[in-house]
Amino acid sequence: MSANLWNILSAQDLAPLERFKAFAGGRTVSVIGIGVSNRPLIDMLLAAGAHVVARDRNPVDHPEELTSRGVKLLTGPDYLSDLHEELIFKTPGMRFDIPELMEARAQGSLVTSEMEVFFALCPTKRTIAVTGSDGKTTTTTLIAKMLQAGGYKVFLGGNIGNPLLPQVGEIGPDDFVVLELSSFQLHTMRQSPHIAVMTNITPNHLDVHKSYQEYIDAKRNIYLYQGPDDTLILNRGNAVTASFAPEAAGRVLDFSYEGSTDNGIMLDHGVLTLVREGVHMPLFPAEDIVIPGHHNVENYMAAILAVSPYVPPEAMADVARTFGGVEHRLQLIRTLDGVRYYNSSIDSSPNRTIAALSVFKQKIILICGGKDKGIPYDDLASPLLEHVKMLLLTGYTAPKIEKALLDECARRGIENPIPIYHYDEYPDLVRAAHDLAQPGDIVLLSPASTSFDRFKNFMERGNTFARLVNEL
Repeated sequence: MSANLWNILSAQDLAPLERFKAFAGGRTVSVIGIGVSNRPLIDMLLAAGAHVVARDRNPVDHPEELTSRGVKLLTGPDYLSDLHEELIFKTPGMRFDIPELMEARAQGSLVTSEMEVFFALCPTKRTIAVTGSDGKTTTTTLIAKMLQAGGYKVFLGGNIGNPLLPQVGEIGPDDFVVLELSSFQLHTMRQSPHIAVMTNITPNHLDVHKSYQEYIDAKRNIYLYQGPDDTLILNRGNAVTASFAPEAAGRVLDFSYEGSTDNGIMLDHGVLTLVREGVHMPLFPAEDIVIPGHHNVENYMAAILAVSPYVPPEAMADVARTFGGVEHRLQLIRTLDGVRYYNSSIDSSPNRTIAALSVFKQKIILICGGKDKGIPYDDLASPLLEHVKMLLLTGYTAPKIEKALLDECARRGIENPIPIYHYDEYPDLVRAAHDLAQPGDIVLLSPASTSFDRFKNFMERGNTFARLVNEL
Protein backbone atom coordinates (compact mmCIF):
# COMPACT_ATOMS: atom_id res chain seq x y z
CA MET A 1 0.00 0.00 0.00
CA SER A 2 2.79 2.47 0.85
CA ALA A 3 4.27 2.45 -2.66
CA ASN A 4 0.86 2.95 -4.26
CA LEU A 5 0.10 5.93 -2.03
CA TRP A 6 3.41 7.59 -2.85
CA ASN A 7 2.69 7.04 -6.54
CA ILE A 8 -0.53 9.02 -6.06
CA LEU A 9 1.44 11.91 -4.57
CA SER A 10 3.83 11.81 -7.52
CA ALA A 11 1.11 11.93 -10.19
CA GLN A 12 2.07 15.17 -11.94
CA ASP A 13 -1.09 15.17 -14.09
CA LEU A 14 -3.13 16.26 -11.05
CA ALA A 15 -3.01 19.54 -9.11
CA PRO A 16 -1.45 19.29 -5.62
CA LEU A 17 -4.74 19.46 -3.69
CA GLU A 18 -6.34 16.87 -5.95
CA ARG A 19 -3.37 14.57 -5.37
CA PHE A 20 -3.67 15.07 -1.62
CA LYS A 21 -7.38 14.24 -1.73
CA ALA A 22 -6.63 11.08 -3.69
CA PHE A 23 -3.87 10.30 -1.19
CA ALA A 24 -5.87 10.79 2.03
CA GLY A 25 -9.56 10.92 1.10
CA GLY A 26 -11.66 8.11 2.56
CA ARG A 27 -8.69 6.64 4.44
CA THR A 28 -8.17 6.24 8.17
CA VAL A 29 -5.46 8.66 9.32
CA SER A 30 -3.69 9.13 12.65
CA VAL A 31 -2.15 12.49 13.46
CA ILE A 32 0.31 12.22 16.35
CA GLY A 33 0.84 15.51 18.15
CA ILE A 34 -1.92 18.11 18.12
CA GLY A 35 0.24 21.22 18.15
CA VAL A 36 0.71 24.29 16.00
CA SER A 37 1.83 22.46 12.86
CA ASN A 38 -0.66 19.59 12.97
CA ARG A 39 -3.91 21.49 13.61
CA PRO A 40 -3.98 22.84 10.02
CA LEU A 41 -3.06 19.34 8.83
CA ILE A 42 -6.12 17.93 10.59
CA ASP A 43 -8.27 20.58 8.91
CA MET A 44 -6.82 19.62 5.53
CA LEU A 45 -7.39 15.91 6.13
CA LEU A 46 -11.02 16.47 7.13
CA ALA A 47 -11.58 18.60 4.03
CA ALA A 48 -10.17 15.75 1.93
CA GLY A 49 -12.65 13.29 3.48
CA ALA A 50 -10.27 11.37 5.72
CA HIS A 51 -11.33 9.63 8.95
CA VAL A 52 -9.02 11.23 11.50
CA VAL A 53 -7.72 10.02 14.83
CA ALA A 54 -5.82 12.74 16.73
CA ARG A 55 -3.34 11.53 19.35
CA ASP A 56 -1.36 13.46 21.97
CA ARG A 57 0.26 12.53 25.26
CA ASN A 58 -0.88 15.83 26.77
CA PRO A 59 -4.40 17.19 27.27
CA VAL A 60 -5.73 19.20 24.33
CA ASP A 61 -7.14 22.71 24.63
CA HIS A 62 -10.73 22.98 23.37
CA PRO A 63 -11.12 19.31 22.42
CA GLU A 64 -14.69 19.96 21.26
CA GLU A 65 -13.26 21.82 18.25
CA LEU A 66 -12.01 18.44 17.05
CA THR A 67 -14.58 15.98 18.34
CA SER A 68 -17.53 18.02 17.06
CA ARG A 69 -16.15 17.55 13.53
CA GLY A 70 -15.86 13.79 13.82
CA VAL A 71 -12.23 13.52 14.98
CA LYS A 72 -11.54 10.69 17.41
CA LEU A 73 -9.34 12.07 20.18
CA LEU A 74 -6.87 9.95 22.18
CA THR A 75 -4.81 11.61 24.92
CA GLY A 76 -2.89 10.53 28.01
CA PRO A 77 -0.32 7.77 28.56
CA ASP A 78 -2.10 5.33 26.20
CA TYR A 79 -2.41 7.78 23.31
CA LEU A 80 -0.52 5.42 20.96
CA SER A 81 -2.62 2.36 21.73
CA ASP A 82 -4.11 0.43 18.79
CA LEU A 83 -2.13 2.43 16.23
CA HIS A 84 -3.28 0.84 12.99
CA GLU A 85 -4.59 3.57 10.68
CA GLU A 86 -3.70 3.45 6.97
CA LEU A 87 -1.82 6.76 7.16
CA ILE A 88 0.12 7.95 10.20
CA PHE A 89 1.49 11.49 10.43
CA LYS A 90 4.04 11.59 13.25
CA THR A 91 5.14 14.72 15.05
CA PRO A 92 8.72 15.72 14.08
CA GLY A 93 10.20 15.13 17.55
CA MET A 94 9.03 11.51 17.71
CA ARG A 95 11.55 8.87 16.69
CA PHE A 96 10.59 6.82 13.65
CA ASP A 97 11.60 3.53 15.28
CA ILE A 98 9.51 3.43 18.46
CA PRO A 99 7.73 0.06 18.86
CA GLU A 100 4.26 1.41 18.11
CA LEU A 101 5.33 2.86 14.76
CA MET A 102 7.38 -0.20 13.87
CA GLU A 103 4.38 -2.47 14.53
CA ALA A 104 2.07 -0.21 12.52
CA ARG A 105 4.45 -0.32 9.54
CA ALA A 106 4.63 -4.09 9.78
CA GLN A 107 0.83 -4.18 9.52
CA GLY A 108 0.88 -2.04 6.36
CA SER A 109 0.51 1.52 7.65
CA LEU A 110 2.36 4.33 5.88
CA VAL A 111 4.18 6.46 8.45
CA THR A 112 5.02 9.93 7.18
CA SER A 113 5.05 13.60 8.22
CA GLU A 114 3.60 16.92 7.14
CA MET A 115 6.97 17.98 5.70
CA GLU A 116 7.53 14.78 3.69
CA VAL A 117 4.10 15.07 2.07
CA PHE A 118 4.66 18.76 1.38
CA PHE A 119 7.90 18.00 -0.47
CA ALA A 120 6.10 15.40 -2.57
CA LEU A 121 3.32 17.86 -3.51
CA CYS A 122 5.30 21.11 -3.78
CA PRO A 123 4.53 22.63 -7.22
CA THR A 124 7.69 24.75 -7.50
CA LYS A 125 11.26 23.64 -8.05
CA ARG A 126 12.46 26.85 -6.40
CA THR A 127 12.96 25.29 -2.97
CA ILE A 128 15.62 26.48 -0.53
CA ALA A 129 16.10 24.72 2.80
CA VAL A 130 18.38 25.51 5.73
CA THR A 131 19.61 23.23 8.47
CA GLY A 132 22.41 23.24 11.03
CA SER A 133 22.94 23.30 14.77
CA ASP A 134 22.95 27.11 15.01
CA GLY A 135 21.83 30.02 12.88
CA LYS A 136 19.00 28.22 11.06
CA THR A 137 16.26 30.67 11.94
CA THR A 138 18.24 33.81 11.17
CA THR A 139 19.60 32.41 7.89
CA THR A 140 16.18 31.19 6.77
CA THR A 141 14.63 34.57 7.60
CA LEU A 142 17.38 36.42 5.71
CA ILE A 143 16.88 34.29 2.61
CA ALA A 144 13.15 35.00 2.63
CA LYS A 145 13.63 38.74 3.19
CA MET A 146 16.23 39.04 0.41
CA LEU A 147 14.01 37.20 -2.04
CA GLN A 148 11.08 39.44 -1.10
CA ALA A 149 13.32 42.49 -1.54
CA GLY A 150 14.10 41.11 -5.01
CA GLY A 151 10.37 41.12 -5.86
CA TYR A 152 9.56 37.42 -5.46
CA LYS A 153 6.61 35.76 -3.76
CA VAL A 154 7.96 33.66 -0.90
CA PHE A 155 6.39 30.92 1.23
CA LEU A 156 8.30 30.58 4.51
CA GLY A 157 7.85 27.50 6.66
CA GLY A 158 9.19 24.27 8.10
CA ASN A 159 10.59 24.73 11.59
CA ILE A 160 9.81 28.45 11.28
CA GLY A 161 6.58 30.18 10.33
CA ASN A 162 3.32 28.47 9.40
CA PRO A 163 2.94 24.88 8.18
CA LEU A 164 3.11 24.94 4.39
CA LEU A 165 1.16 21.81 3.45
CA PRO A 166 -2.20 23.59 3.85
CA GLN A 167 -0.88 26.34 1.54
CA VAL A 168 0.33 24.01 -1.21
CA GLY A 169 -2.55 24.95 -3.49
CA GLU A 170 -1.50 28.63 -3.39
CA ILE A 171 2.11 28.09 -4.50
CA GLY A 172 2.93 28.80 -8.13
CA PRO A 173 5.78 27.39 -10.23
CA ASP A 174 7.70 30.71 -10.11
CA ASP A 175 7.29 31.22 -6.36
CA PHE A 176 9.98 30.42 -3.79
CA VAL A 177 9.61 28.04 -0.86
CA VAL A 178 12.08 28.72 1.95
CA LEU A 179 12.29 26.17 4.76
CA GLU A 180 14.06 25.78 8.06
CA LEU A 181 14.49 22.05 8.68
CA SER A 182 15.44 20.44 11.98
CA SER A 183 17.20 17.11 12.36
CA PHE A 184 13.85 15.67 13.45
CA GLN A 185 12.17 16.75 10.22
CA LEU A 186 15.09 15.50 8.14
CA HIS A 187 15.56 12.16 9.90
CA THR A 188 13.31 10.20 7.54
CA MET A 189 13.33 12.57 4.54
CA ARG A 190 14.05 11.02 1.15
CA GLN A 191 13.77 14.25 -0.85
CA SER A 192 16.09 17.25 -0.93
CA PRO A 193 15.61 20.90 -1.91
CA HIS A 194 17.02 22.58 -5.00
CA ILE A 195 19.33 24.65 -2.78
CA ALA A 196 20.46 23.15 0.54
CA VAL A 197 22.22 25.27 3.18
CA MET A 198 24.26 23.90 6.10
CA THR A 199 25.09 26.58 8.67
CA ASN A 200 27.22 24.33 10.92
CA ILE A 201 27.04 21.10 12.90
CA THR A 202 27.94 20.62 16.57
CA PRO A 203 26.55 18.11 19.12
CA ASN A 204 22.84 18.73 19.68
CA HIS A 205 19.56 16.93 20.45
CA LEU A 206 21.34 13.92 21.88
CA ASP A 207 18.33 13.36 24.15
CA VAL A 208 16.46 12.18 21.02
CA HIS A 209 19.17 11.00 18.64
CA LYS A 210 20.95 7.83 19.72
CA SER A 211 24.37 9.25 18.89
CA TYR A 212 26.11 12.30 17.46
CA GLN A 213 26.64 10.35 14.24
CA GLU A 214 22.92 9.69 13.91
CA TYR A 215 22.30 13.43 14.37
CA ILE A 216 24.86 14.19 11.64
CA ASP A 217 23.33 11.60 9.32
CA ALA A 218 19.88 13.12 9.79
CA LYS A 219 21.25 16.51 8.73
CA ARG A 220 22.87 14.96 5.62
CA ASN A 221 19.45 14.13 4.22
CA ILE A 222 19.05 17.77 3.24
CA TYR A 223 21.42 17.16 0.29
CA LEU A 224 21.72 13.39 -0.19
CA TYR A 225 18.80 13.31 -2.65
CA GLN A 226 19.87 16.29 -4.73
CA GLY A 227 20.64 16.01 -8.45
CA PRO A 228 23.35 17.49 -10.69
CA ASP A 229 21.40 20.75 -11.19
CA ASP A 230 21.11 21.41 -7.45
CA THR A 231 23.33 23.40 -5.08
CA LEU A 232 24.81 22.62 -1.67
CA ILE A 233 26.07 25.52 0.48
CA LEU A 234 28.51 24.58 3.25
CA ASN A 235 30.27 26.31 6.13
CA ARG A 236 33.93 25.80 5.29
CA GLY A 237 34.88 26.89 8.80
CA ASN A 238 33.04 23.93 10.36
CA ALA A 239 34.91 20.65 9.97
CA VAL A 240 31.78 18.47 9.86
CA THR A 241 29.95 20.45 7.20
CA ALA A 242 33.11 20.96 5.14
CA SER A 243 33.51 17.19 4.98
CA PHE A 244 30.23 16.83 3.08
CA ALA A 245 31.49 18.45 -0.12
CA PRO A 246 32.64 15.21 -1.85
CA GLU A 247 29.17 13.69 -1.42
CA ALA A 248 27.36 16.48 -3.28
CA ALA A 249 25.65 15.53 -6.52
CA GLY A 250 25.58 19.12 -7.80
CA ARG A 251 27.41 22.39 -7.31
CA VAL A 252 29.08 23.17 -3.97
CA LEU A 253 29.52 26.71 -2.67
CA ASP A 254 31.18 27.53 0.62
CA PHE A 255 31.57 30.33 3.12
CA SER A 256 33.78 31.06 6.08
CA TYR A 257 34.20 34.07 8.32
CA GLU A 258 37.98 33.76 8.43
CA GLY A 259 38.96 31.71 5.38
CA SER A 260 39.08 32.24 1.64
CA THR A 261 37.26 30.45 -1.17
CA ASP A 262 37.40 29.90 -4.91
CA ASN A 263 33.63 29.35 -5.18
CA GLY A 264 31.44 30.97 -2.57
CA ILE A 265 31.68 34.05 -0.38
CA MET A 266 34.36 35.46 1.91
CA LEU A 267 35.38 38.57 3.83
CA ASP A 268 37.90 40.59 1.82
CA HIS A 269 39.22 43.46 3.93
CA GLY A 270 35.92 43.62 5.80
CA VAL A 271 33.75 43.47 2.66
CA LEU A 272 31.43 40.53 1.92
CA THR A 273 32.68 39.35 -1.45
CA LEU A 274 31.21 36.77 -3.81
CA VAL A 275 33.79 34.60 -5.55
CA ARG A 276 33.07 32.69 -8.78
CA GLU A 277 35.92 30.63 -10.22
CA GLY A 278 38.38 32.97 -8.51
CA VAL A 279 36.69 36.21 -9.71
CA HIS A 280 35.89 38.58 -6.82
CA MET A 281 32.62 40.58 -6.72
CA PRO A 282 32.45 42.92 -3.68
CA LEU A 283 28.95 43.37 -2.20
CA PHE A 284 28.90 45.51 0.97
CA PRO A 285 30.95 46.03 4.17
CA ALA A 286 30.26 43.65 7.04
CA GLU A 287 29.88 46.69 9.29
CA ASP A 288 26.64 47.53 7.41
CA ILE A 289 24.97 44.50 9.00
CA VAL A 290 22.69 45.79 11.77
CA ILE A 291 22.51 42.61 13.85
CA PRO A 292 25.73 42.11 15.84
CA GLY A 293 28.19 39.22 16.02
CA HIS A 294 30.49 37.43 13.59
CA HIS A 295 28.08 34.48 13.59
CA ASN A 296 25.52 36.76 11.98
CA VAL A 297 28.06 37.69 9.31
CA GLU A 298 28.25 33.95 8.57
CA ASN A 299 24.45 33.77 8.47
CA TYR A 300 24.46 36.58 5.89
CA MET A 301 27.13 34.78 3.88
CA ALA A 302 25.04 31.61 3.72
CA ALA A 303 21.88 33.53 2.81
CA ILE A 304 23.62 35.53 0.08
CA LEU A 305 24.94 32.38 -1.57
CA ALA A 306 21.42 30.94 -1.60
CA VAL A 307 19.82 33.99 -3.25
CA SER A 308 22.71 35.25 -5.40
CA PRO A 309 21.34 33.75 -8.65
CA TYR A 310 18.09 35.67 -8.16
CA VAL A 311 18.56 38.83 -6.07
CA PRO A 312 20.59 41.93 -7.03
CA PRO A 313 23.37 43.05 -4.63
CA GLU A 314 21.57 46.29 -3.73
CA ALA A 315 18.59 44.32 -2.39
CA MET A 316 20.93 42.17 -0.26
CA ALA A 317 22.65 45.29 1.09
CA ASP A 318 19.31 46.93 1.90
CA VAL A 319 18.29 43.94 4.05
CA ALA A 320 21.66 44.07 5.84
CA ARG A 321 21.15 47.75 6.71
CA THR A 322 17.54 47.44 7.86
CA PHE A 323 16.90 43.96 9.31
CA GLY A 324 17.00 44.16 13.11
CA GLY A 325 17.03 40.43 13.81
CA VAL A 326 14.48 37.72 14.55
CA GLU A 327 12.35 37.80 17.66
CA HIS A 328 13.91 36.04 20.66
CA ARG A 329 17.42 36.32 19.21
CA LEU A 330 19.43 39.07 20.98
CA GLN A 331 16.22 41.09 21.17
CA LEU A 332 16.48 44.25 23.28
CA ILE A 333 13.42 44.24 25.56
CA ARG A 334 13.95 47.50 27.43
CA THR A 335 16.43 49.72 29.23
CA LEU A 336 15.53 50.25 32.89
CA ASP A 337 17.58 52.28 35.38
CA GLY A 338 20.50 52.20 32.95
CA VAL A 339 20.35 48.39 32.57
CA ARG A 340 19.69 46.78 29.17
CA TYR A 341 17.65 43.55 29.11
CA TYR A 342 18.08 41.22 26.10
CA ASN A 343 15.95 38.20 25.18
CA SER A 344 17.78 35.44 23.32
CA SER A 345 15.47 32.60 24.27
CA ILE A 346 16.09 30.91 20.93
CA ASP A 347 19.61 29.99 22.17
CA SER A 348 18.83 26.36 22.96
CA SER A 349 22.39 25.00 22.78
CA PRO A 350 25.76 25.94 24.32
CA ASN A 351 27.09 27.05 20.92
CA ARG A 352 24.27 29.54 20.50
CA THR A 353 24.94 30.99 23.93
CA ILE A 354 28.67 31.19 23.20
CA ALA A 355 27.87 33.15 20.02
CA ALA A 356 25.51 35.46 21.90
CA LEU A 357 28.08 36.17 24.61
CA SER A 358 30.70 37.08 22.01
CA VAL A 359 28.55 39.97 20.78
CA PHE A 360 28.97 42.06 23.93
CA LYS A 361 32.17 43.96 24.67
CA GLN A 362 31.57 44.03 28.43
CA LYS A 363 30.93 41.32 31.00
CA ILE A 364 27.25 40.68 31.46
CA ILE A 365 24.69 39.14 33.82
CA LEU A 366 23.60 35.88 32.20
CA ILE A 367 20.39 33.93 32.78
CA CYS A 368 20.94 30.33 31.69
CA GLY A 369 19.48 26.83 31.97
CA GLY A 370 16.47 24.77 30.93
CA LYS A 371 15.76 21.24 29.72
CA ASP A 372 18.65 18.84 29.17
CA LYS A 373 19.23 17.61 25.59
CA GLY A 374 21.95 15.19 26.65
CA ILE A 375 24.78 17.35 25.30
CA PRO A 376 27.96 18.43 27.14
CA TYR A 377 28.47 21.94 28.51
CA ASP A 378 32.25 21.83 28.83
CA ASP A 379 32.81 24.23 25.91
CA LEU A 380 30.60 26.83 27.57
CA ALA A 381 32.80 27.14 30.66
CA SER A 382 35.59 29.32 29.23
CA PRO A 383 33.21 31.79 27.53
CA LEU A 384 31.35 32.11 30.84
CA LEU A 385 34.57 33.07 32.60
CA GLU A 386 35.48 35.52 29.85
CA HIS A 387 32.14 37.22 29.27
CA VAL A 388 29.96 36.83 32.40
CA LYS A 389 30.11 38.79 35.66
CA MET A 390 27.16 36.99 37.35
CA LEU A 391 25.46 33.72 36.41
CA LEU A 392 21.80 33.10 37.25
CA LEU A 393 20.83 29.47 36.70
CA THR A 394 17.51 27.65 36.46
CA GLY A 395 16.11 24.38 35.13
CA TYR A 396 17.45 20.84 34.79
CA THR A 397 20.71 21.86 33.14
CA ALA A 398 21.69 24.27 35.93
CA PRO A 399 23.84 21.67 37.78
CA LYS A 400 25.60 20.64 34.53
CA ILE A 401 26.41 24.24 33.63
CA GLU A 402 27.69 24.98 37.13
CA LYS A 403 29.81 21.82 37.20
CA ALA A 404 31.35 22.63 33.82
CA LEU A 405 32.24 26.10 35.07
CA LEU A 406 33.68 24.89 38.39
CA ASP A 407 35.68 22.15 36.66
CA GLU A 408 37.21 24.77 34.35
CA CYS A 409 38.03 26.95 37.36
CA ALA A 410 39.74 24.02 39.05
CA ARG A 411 41.72 23.31 35.89
CA ARG A 412 42.89 26.91 35.74
CA GLY A 413 43.49 27.19 39.47
CA ILE A 414 40.81 29.88 39.92
CA GLU A 415 39.62 29.91 43.55
CA ASN A 416 36.90 32.56 43.31
CA PRO A 417 34.76 32.02 40.21
CA ILE A 418 32.01 34.35 39.13
CA PRO A 419 28.98 34.53 41.49
CA ILE A 420 26.44 31.80 40.75
CA TYR A 421 22.79 31.96 41.83
CA HIS A 422 20.04 29.35 41.46
CA TYR A 423 16.31 30.05 41.07
CA ASP A 424 13.33 27.75 40.56
CA GLU A 425 10.86 30.26 39.11
CA TYR A 426 11.23 32.86 36.37
CA PRO A 427 9.62 35.73 38.34
CA ASP A 428 12.23 35.25 41.08
CA LEU A 429 14.97 34.98 38.44
CA VAL A 430 14.07 38.24 36.71
CA ARG A 431 13.58 40.13 39.98
CA ALA A 432 16.98 38.92 41.19
CA ALA A 433 18.63 40.05 37.95
CA HIS A 434 17.09 43.51 38.43
CA ASP A 435 18.24 43.69 42.07
CA LEU A 436 21.79 42.57 41.24
CA ALA A 437 22.27 44.81 38.20
CA GLN A 438 23.91 48.22 38.33
CA PRO A 439 23.53 51.11 35.83
CA GLY A 440 25.43 50.24 32.67
CA ASP A 441 24.95 46.47 33.09
CA ILE A 442 23.50 44.08 30.52
CA VAL A 443 21.13 41.26 31.50
CA LEU A 444 20.89 38.52 28.87
CA LEU A 445 18.55 35.53 28.74
CA SER A 446 20.49 32.95 26.73
CA PRO A 447 19.53 29.54 28.16
CA ALA A 448 21.89 27.17 26.25
CA SER A 449 19.06 24.65 26.75
CA THR A 450 15.62 23.89 25.41
CA SER A 451 12.49 25.35 27.01
CA PHE A 452 10.46 22.20 27.50
CA ASP A 453 11.08 21.87 31.24
CA ARG A 454 8.37 24.49 31.84
CA PHE A 455 7.36 26.14 28.55
CA LYS A 456 5.69 24.96 25.34
CA ASN A 457 8.53 26.36 23.24
CA PHE A 458 11.30 28.96 23.22
CA MET A 459 8.81 31.65 22.10
CA GLU A 460 6.71 31.22 25.24
CA ARG A 461 9.89 31.31 27.34
CA GLY A 462 11.05 34.51 25.65
CA ASN A 463 7.62 36.12 25.90
CA THR A 464 7.46 35.26 29.60
CA PHE A 465 10.87 36.81 30.16
CA ALA A 466 9.90 39.93 28.21
CA ARG A 467 6.66 40.31 30.14
CA LEU A 468 8.42 39.96 33.50
CA VAL A 469 11.07 42.51 32.47
CA ASN A 470 8.40 44.96 31.34
CA GLU A 471 6.60 44.52 34.65
CA LEU A 472 9.66 45.52 36.70
